[in-house]
Amino acid sequence: MEVSGLQSQRPVWCSQSFIITRQNSHLNFRPFTGLVPCKSSYRSFHSYSRRLQYPRNGNFRPCYATGEFSKKKQKKWSRPKGSAPKGFVPKAPVGTSTPKRDQTDEEDNSPSVDSSPELGKRASDVGSSAEKTERSEVSQVNRIGEQREDLTNGKAGKSTLTKKAVTNGSKNLLKEIDTVTGFIGEGRSSTSDLIDETGLEPEDLESKQGSSTESNVLESEKIVSGTGIIDENEKDKMTENEALDLDRGGSEIFEDMASENKQSNEDRSEAETRMLVSENKVSDLTPYEKKVEDIVSVQENISLISYPSVESDKNVTDSEVLPGSETLLSNERETKELDSKEFDDESVTETEVVGSSSRAAITTDEKKLEEALRKLQLEMEALERQKVLEEMAEHNFSKGTKVFIYPETAKPDQDIELFLNRSLSPLKDEPNVMVMGAFNDWRWKSFTTKLQKSHLRGDWWSCQIHVPKEAYKMEFIFFNGQDVYDNNDKKDFHIIVEGGMDLDTFEDFLLEEKRREQENLAKVEAERKRQAEEQRQREEERAASEADRAQAKAEVEKRKEKLRELVKKAVSSMNNVWFFEPLEFKDGDLVRLYYNKSSGPLVHANDVWIHGGHDNWSFGLSVVARLVKSEEKEGDWWYAEVTVPDQAVVLDWVFADGPPQKASIYDNNKRQDFHAVVPKSVPNELYWVEEELRIYQRLQEDRRAKQEALRAKAEKTARMKAETKEKTLKTFLLSQRHIVYTDPVDVKAGQDVTVYYNPSNTVLNGKPEVWFRGSFNQWTHRRGPLPPQKMYPAENGTHVKTTVKVPLDAYMMDFVFSEWEDGGIFDNKFGMDYHVPVFGGIAKEPPMHIVHIAVEMAPIAKVGGLGDVVTSLSRAVQDLNHHVDVILPKYQCLNLNHVKDFHHAKSYSWGGTEIKVWFGKVEGLSVHFLEPLNGLLQTNSVYIGKNDGERFGFFCHAALEYLLQSGFHPDIIHCHDWSSAPVAWLYKEHYGQYGLTNARVVFTIHNLEFGAYFIGRAMEYADKATTVSNTYAKEVAGNPAIAPHLYKFHGILNGIDPDIWDPFNDKFIPVNYTSENVAEGKKAAKEALQQRFSIKKGDFPLVGIITRLTHQKGIHLIKHAIWRTIERGGQVVLLGSAPDPRIQQEFVDVANRLHNMHHDRAGLCLNYDEPLSHLIYAGADLILVPSIFEPCGLTQLVAMRYGSIPVVRKTGGLHDTVFDVDHDVERARAQGLEPNGFNFEGADPAGVDYALDRAISAWYDAKEWFNTLRKRVMEQDWSWNRPALEYMELYHAAWKN
Repeated sequence: MEVSGLQSQRPVWCSQSFIITRQNSHLNFRPFTGLVPCKSSYRSFHSYSRRLQYPRNGNFRPCYATGEFSKKKQKKWSRPKGSAPKGFVPKAPVGTSTPKRDQTDEEDNSPSVDSSPELGKRASDVGSSAEKTERSEVSQVNRIGEQREDLTNGKAGKSTLTKKAVTNGSKNLLKEIDTVTGFIGEGRSSTSDLIDETGLEPEDLESKQGSSTESNVLESEKIVSGTGIIDENEKDKMTENEALDLDRGGSEIFEDMASENKQSNEDRSEAETRMLVSENKVSDLTPYEKKVEDIVSVQENISLISYPSVESDKNVTDSEVLPGSETLLSNERETKELDSKEFDDESVTETEVVGSSSRAAITTDEKKLEEALRKLQLEMEALERQKVLEEMAEHNFSKGTKVFIYPETAKPDQDIELFLNRSLSPLKDEPNVMVMGAFNDWRWKSFTTKLQKSHLRGDWWSCQIHVPKEAYKMEFIFFNGQDVYDNNDKKDFHIIVEGGMDLDTFEDFLLEEKRREQENLAKVEAERKRQAEEQRQREEERAASEADRAQAKAEVEKRKEKLRELVKKAVSSMNNVWFFEPLEFKDGDLVRLYYNKSSGPLVHANDVWIHGGHDNWSFGLSVVARLVKSEEKEGDWWYAEVTVPDQAVVLDWVFADGPPQKASIYDNNKRQDFHAVVPKSVPNELYWVEEELRIYQRLQEDRRAKQEALRAKAEKTARMKAETKEKTLKTFLLSQRHIVYTDPVDVKAGQDVTVYYNPSNTVLNGKPEVWFRGSFNQWTHRRGPLPPQKMYPAENGTHVKTTVKVPLDAYMMDFVFSEWEDGGIFDNKFGMDYHVPVFGGIAKEPPMHIVHIAVEMAPIAKVGGLGDVVTSLSRAVQDLNHHVDVILPKYQCLNLNHVKDFHHAKSYSWGGTEIKVWFGKVEGLSVHFLEPLNGLLQTNSVYIGKNDGERFGFFCHAALEYLLQSGFHPDIIHCHDWSSAPVAWLYKEHYGQYGLTNARVVFTIHNLEFGAYFIGRAMEYADKATTVSNTYAKEVAGNPAIAPHLYKFHGILNGIDPDIWDPFNDKFIPVNYTSENVAEGKKAAKEALQQRFSIKKGDFPLVGIITRLTHQKGIHLIKHAIWRTIERGGQVVLLGSAPDPRIQQEFVDVANRLHNMHHDRAGLCLNYDEPLSHLIYAGADLILVPSIFEPCGLTQLVAMRYGSIPVVRKTGGLHDTVFDVDHDVERARAQGLEPNGFNFEGADPAGVDYALDRAISAWYDAKEWFNTLRKRVMEQDWSWNRPALEYMELYHAAWKN
C-alpha cells in the first residue's frame, strides 16, 4: 500500500517500524498481528508502538506509520486511485467498538527474545557489511482481551493495561534472573519480591495461553526484529496483492490474523525443536559456562521492556540510550517529527495514549531491573575471578611457586591480592601468617598485615595490599608474628610494579616530600621561636615593669627626704633680701617676689631676672621673669609677678643680670640658691602616691622608646648585613666572569643552569673542543659524576656553553673542563676545581669541623693582624654552619673580661707534666685554653723573645695530644705563621699515624719576615697553604721556603669584622651613620676629633694615620706626608707606637715640633688607644697607609668601612683592595668593583705627593664627587663574607686531596 493511500485513510494513529528498501520509493509493510487495544475516553482506536534499532550499514531504515483495526464491521479501507487531496483528513466513525476477544487470550505472556547463537547469526546476516550487529530493543506486550462494549463508555484505564503489559514482559525476565541467581548463590527465592517492589500486578499465566501468545509474538518478531525480515533477494517477491491485503479491515483482518498466527505457532514450534536438537548436539559447555551464557542472555533481555506509545519515547533521555544507538534514535526522532508534522490533526492532539502513571511505573521497573543486572554483573565478575584464581593457584603450585598475586601484573594505585601457599613455606606449621613489607627498596609506605585462609584448593593464604601510586617495586617477607620468618632465603620477596615511577623519578619525589617536610618543620620552628620570643618579651616587660616601679618608689622616697630637708631650710622670707606677697599662697597662685638689689652682687646691675624652679630643681627651669623697680617700697626693691608651678612644694631660684644663657652676674645665695616653702602646698600621702605613679609612667615611656629605637636599629643592621652578604656572593660568583659564569647567577635546585666558559683565558686556549665534566655536593652526589658534555659556542662569540639539570638535593655545583671527552688537558682552577653554590636545595652542606691552633686571638691575646684573622675567620666560617674550635695558650696576660663561661674543663698529662684545659666562649667561639703546669706558657705577654720557639713548639705538641686524648676528629687543622707551624709536621709524622687520620692540615703565612725556617718546613707538610693576599703570594713566590710548593699555595685576602667596625653601631663616635647619612656622621666625628686633639675646629681636609711605627710601615713616608698635608692647608692626626725606642723618640720629637709650629693643624698620640682609633676612622677624610710591604693590611679596609678614602702604596694586599680612581677602572671592574681610592708605586716622597695631592685637591675642588666616593666605599664589602667562601673551597680541596 502506498503512503498516500494510508494518509487519506488515517482515522486514528498507531506507531510502527517498517523496512524501507533502497530500490523502492514507496513503503510496503504488514500489520503487526499482536495488536493491543487501548481504550481512550476521547476516541476509539487500537494503537501499538514499536521502537526498533537496525544496523546503519544495512539496507533498512526505521520509520513510523499508522493503521486502524478497531472496528469489527468496518469494510475494506477505500484506497483512492491517486494521491489524497491536500488537507483531506477523514475522521473515524463514531460509536465503533472493539471486538471481544476470547477469554483465553486476555492474559498472554510475553516471552524473552531468544539470544541463542543461531538467532544472532540470522540477525547478523541481514546487515550487508556490518562488522557488529547491534542488539534490537524489542518491546514485548500481551494482547489483552476486553469485553465487547463501547470504548467511549469503557472503564478500563490505559495505565492499568500498560502496567499489565509491562508486568508480563518483566516477569519472565525476572524468572530468568532468579535461575542465574540461584546458581551463583544469591539466595533470592523468587521474583515475587522484586515484582512487589516495582508495584506491578503479575497475572497467573496458563501454559496454554502462554504458548499461544508466544507463537503470536514470534511471528511478529520475524517480521520486524530481524528473524523474519524480508531481505534484498525476497523483496521483489512481494506482490501488490500482498500489499493490498493490508487494506482489509474488520472481521476479514482478524480472520487472516488468526490463520496466520496459527501457522506461525506451528512454524515456530518446529523451528525451536530443530534449534534445541542442534544445540544439544554441538554444545559442550560446562554448567559454569552455561550460567555465564545465561547471564549474558539476561543482559541482552534487559532492553526488552515495552514502550506503550510513541509519546513514551519522548521520556527516554540520552543517558538511557544504549551505546551505539544514538544515530538510530536520532533518525527515529526525525521520523516521528515528520510523522507528527504530516498527520497532525485535532483527533491526534486530543488523544492521550499513556498516562504519566504508566510511564512512572515503567521507569521504576527499569531501575529495579538495572539494579538486578548490576548485581548479576558483579557476581559474574566474581565467578570469573574465582575461576582465574583457581587456575593460577594450580599452575603456581605445580611449578613449586609459593607466592603469586592477582591481578598478575601489579600497577600503581590499585589493590592487589597476595597469595602464599603455606605448605611450601617455613610457616607451614604456623597458625598465624603475616606479611611485612614496603615499597621501593623498603623506603616507602611500610605495611604489616595478617593473611587469611583463602577458598582456593590447597593451603593458600591471602590478603589485600594497596599499591601506592609512587611504587615501582614491592618488597615483603612472611612471618608468624613472632620469630619464624620466610624471607625467600634471605633475598626477600619482591614484585615489580609496572607503569609507575622509575627510580630517578621516585628519588625526585622523595626529595620533594623532604622539601615539604622541611618547609613544614621550618614553619613549626618559626612559630615556636615566635612564641618563645613573645614569651621572652612578656617576661622582660614584666621584669622591667617591676624595676620601673621599684625605681619610681625609690625616687619618691629620695625626693621626700630632700623635701623634708628643704622644708627645714626653707623660709618664707629673708630679712632685707626677698619676700613674697601675699604671705599665704599655693600652687597656681600669682604672687609677687620682691628682691632688694642692693643686698647682693647685683647692686650695680641694670636689669634683674629671676631663674627659678621648684622641688630642688627637679623639673628644671620652670620660672623665668624680669623684675621691675617698685615704686611702692622704699629702698632698692625690685619685684616680679610669677605663677607658682603646679604641685610645687618648695620654690628654688637665683637672681641674675640677664635671662638664661645671657646672664653673667648671679646672686645665688652664696651658691646655696634661694628656697621658699609654698605654705599651702605641703604634700600629703595621696600626693606622693600620685607622684610615684607619674614617675613610673615616665620611666616606662622612656624605656619603651629606647627599646623601640634599639629594635629598629637591630632590624636595620640585620637587613644591611643580609643585603651586603647577598651582594658580595653575587660579586664573588661574577668575579671570574672573564673565565666562567652561570645563567642564572643564583643557581636553583631543581632547575636548569647554563654554564659559560671562556677557554681563551685558560690552559684550554686554542683547543678545538671543550668538554664540561661536573657533579654536585663536592663531587659526592648520589648519582655520581655527570656524563661529559660537549660545549658549544655561545651567542657572545667568546664563550662556549652547556646546560645542566640541577638535582633537588644539590647544595654545591662542581665542575672542571677538559679538551677531550675522555680527558686530556684539564682546567681545574689550579687544583681547586670550580664551585658554584646551589640555593633552595633540600640537602644542606654537611658541616665541617675546623680546629685553629694559634698563639694569638683578638681581643683576648692580640698583638697584630694574626689575632684578628683567627677570630674573624673563625666567626665567618661558623656563620656558614660549620663547627669551629680554637686552641690557645693560657697566658697570664689574657684579657678574661671578654671570655664568657670561663671554667676548668679537664686535665691530661703529656711531656712529663700535667696540662690543665680551660674552656670559654670568645666572640661566640669555643676556645680551649692549655695551661701546662711546667710554666712554659705562664708569661705576661704573647712573645717574650728568648725561648719563644721552645714555648710554642711545646704548645703545638700539647694541642695535638689534647685532640687525640679528647677524641676529637676534625676535618681541618688550621695553623698560623711560624709560631704554630710545627703542627704541620708533628701531625703528619706522628698524630696522623695514630687516631687523627681524618684531618687535613692548612697552613697560613701572615708575615714571611719572621720564622722562615719554620714556615718552609710547614709548607712541605701542609695539604694546602695560603697567604693573606694574591699580590703578596706573587711577591713571595720566589722565596726558597715557598717556591717548591707553589702548586698548593694560594692567596686569600683577609677581611674585617663588620660587627666590631660598624659606624652604625659604634659606641665610640658621636653620631652613628650609614652610607645614607655619611656626610652628617663624619662631620660630627671630625668636630669631636678636632676637639680631642685640640686642633682648630673647621672644615679642613683631615688626614688620619693609624699604624705601628716600624720601617715596614714606611715611617719616612709618614713623616713627609704630615708636613705635606699641612702645606696643603690640611690637618693631620696620628695614632701609633713604635716597638723600637729610637723610632718612638723620633716621633716624640716630631710631635713637639708640630705642637710648637702647627698646634692647630696636627696632633699625635704615640700609644695605642682603641676608642680613639674608631674616632679617627670616622672623623678623617683620608687615611694614609704608605707601607713598604704589606701582606694584606686591615687599616685601608676599616677606613673604607667608615667612609674615609684610602691613600696607599701599591703593594701586597693594599694593591688588591685599593683601586685608583684615575688608573684602575678596568682592574676594579674585573673584580666586580668600582674605583675606591688613590695609590702610588714609588717608595719616595714624590710617590706620596702624587697620590696625596690628588686626594686633597679632590676634597677642595669636587666636594660633591668626594661625598659620592665616600658613599661608594662604604657600600663595598670588605668583611669576611667573601674570604670565608674562598677558605671553604680551600678546605674542601685539601680534604679531597
